[in-house]
Amino acid sequence: MQFTRRMNKLTGHANARAAPLCSAGARTPRRSWTASRQRCRVYFASIVLGGSLALADSPWHGACAAGYDIEVKKSERMLIVRDGDHVRAKFQIALGRGGPGDKQKLGDNKTPVGVYRIVEVKDKTRFDTFMRLNYPNVKDAFYGLKNAVISRPEFDRIVQALRHGQVPPQNTRLGGAIGIHGLTEESPEALHIQAKLNWTEGCIALKNGDLHELRPFIDVGTRVVISE
Repeated sequence: MQFTRRMNKLTGHANARAAPLCSAGARTPRRSWTASRQRCRVYFASIVLGGSLALADSPWHGACAAGYDIEVKKSERMLIVRDGDHVRAKFQIALGRGGPGDKQKLGDNKTPVGVYRIVEVKDKTRFDTFMRLNYPNVKDAFYGLKNAVISRPEFDRIVQALRHGQVPPQNTRLGGAIGIHGLTEESPEALHIQAKLNWTEGCIALKNGDLHELRPFIDVGTRVVISE
């Protein structure tokens, strides 16, 4: 707890309080869940599996900063800028302190795994620049619905936002505000933490100088592929 408070002070993170999760006694009845799961699978397949329908017709389709893709390798703590098969830049990063694995809910402090898009870029934030990802995406929403983390109306709102190139709802129990950002300060201790530890609540953090080098490669629509 002392380490977490100190890290939050250095990085500017407040202690986030996760929304209450479903209790064991609040699980969906098995018969109704079986039927809804089947409907969910059909719905998911119609959106995603038939040729990336969820995003193909959205304003993000084909909209990348000069064709650059961003690749994030969590196990290597590395962000790579790719121009086709050519690597344009590499940066060391820090990730979510929740460890390996895909993000599943608010408060797990994990960096999500999957294919995302930049949907918003904000300069002059407390983390220098913040480049928001379209988390939760359709995959996140599907598993959130399957695991009873979100409701069907919340799932529908997420999918609808993604189809229209909008920021998906950020206030569900899947969490939100996941993106690429810098540091609030670059003191020796903060830089040491950045170099050695994964300290964020799920975001991808760079040193501010590296973030400024990355910025020209990023625009709304840039694809970000995150893998373990």
